[in-house]
Amino acid sequence: MALLSVAATPALAQAPDPDTRESVVEDAQADKAKRLHPYVPDTGERVMTRIENTLLYSTSRWRPYFENAYRGGGFALGAAYMHHVSAYNFIDVRGSYSIKAYKRVEAEFVSPQLFHRRGMLSVMGGWREATQVGFFGTGTSTSLDDRTNYGVQQPFASVLLTVKPTRRYLTLIGGAEWSRVLQRPGQGSFPSVESQYTPETLPGLGAEPTYLRTQATFGFDWRPAPAYARRGGFYGVTFNDFADRDKAFGFRRIDYEAIQHVPILREAWVISLHGLFSTTSRKHDQDIPFFLLPSLGGGSNLRGFSSWRFRDRHSLLLQAEWRIPVNRFLDTAVFYDAGKVTARTEDLNFDGLKSDYGFGVRFHSPFATALRIDIARSNEGTSLVFATGAAF
Repeated sequence: MALLSVAATPALAQAPDPDTRESVVEDAQADKAKRLHPYVPDTGERVMTRIENTLLYSTSRWRPYFENAYRGGGFALGAAYMHHVSAYNFIDVRGSYSIKAYKRVEAEFVSPQLFHRRGMLSVMGGWREATQVGFFGTGTSTSLDDRTNYGVQQPFASVLLTVKPTRRYLTLIGGAEWSRVLQRPGQGSFPSVESQYTPETLPGLGAEPTYLRTQATFGFDWRPAPAYARRGGFYGVTFNDFADRDKAFGFRRIDYEAIQHVPILREAWVISLHGLFSTTSRKHDQDIPFFLLPSLGGGSNLRGFSSWRFRDRHSLLLQAEWRIPVNRFLDTAVFYDAGKVTARTEDLNFDGLKSDYGFGVRFHSPFATALRIDIARSNEGTSLVFATGAAF
């Protein structure tokens, strides 16, 4: 009986061996609990989060604005102010000024939830100025030494309605824009265009036409968002009619465009392809002004060439990007661009294409690209591109 009482006494129970696996795990957990603390992001993460919140997710009425007035204006800095007039409708007022003195001021009313969220209306008006737009002549055989500059001021007002009748795929866009093109002598280190050409040798030189441009787009679009996408595509055709009030420089332009994003390994990689074919036709005996000819060169098409480098009646552009998402707001990309301009549609083939290649990074939200930085190389040199919005 005494032996049973001794065995049942807890004070005499054998203590755990300190070298057993159970005691080692308990000691490790106790030591780890002493060192636990909330996660503290490093300096790089804090900077990227600040940029993301400012450029992509800001709910403030004020925000920075980097859009340039025209291609080739250099880095632009400005501000925008948004005011909601109802639950969804808003007015956005914005302006920017670039290092080459390009100016842009505009106001836009947007109604994004029309027709049970199947339509969006934009009404916009503003004024833009460029001081040194490049003109190298027409065709792809021009030289960098042929460059001249011209200036342009353009007041404008537009209305654009986008409708998706089936919510997905089918996209219909219609709109009209009034504008007046006011030519000015070119500034910068290159000769002004009127010192090298005359109105007889360069159609539209010195003219100040007033246009009513109407447009209609028929397309199929199944991208999550046009401004940033890793899957889906867009295939469409846009008809443009430029009616000159004085019936001297009226013409028509048709743009055929195809975009396809191909995700690989659950969007770990994305192959993005883009093709754009633009063709113009004259109205009766009217001329197409040199400053409205289809063009290639600059940050959104042939990125390794100067802005507006090639111009002519018709153009062909082909682009490919291999995009690699790094994290939720940063992608890297390797890209290749090729294209040409011609005076005749039958010459728009794959012979004699101008091309470039390069590498870039994109800062983005799930539905928009806030900043794109590309380094592009061509046979005419290396270009550094800072742009807002996706290349395509």
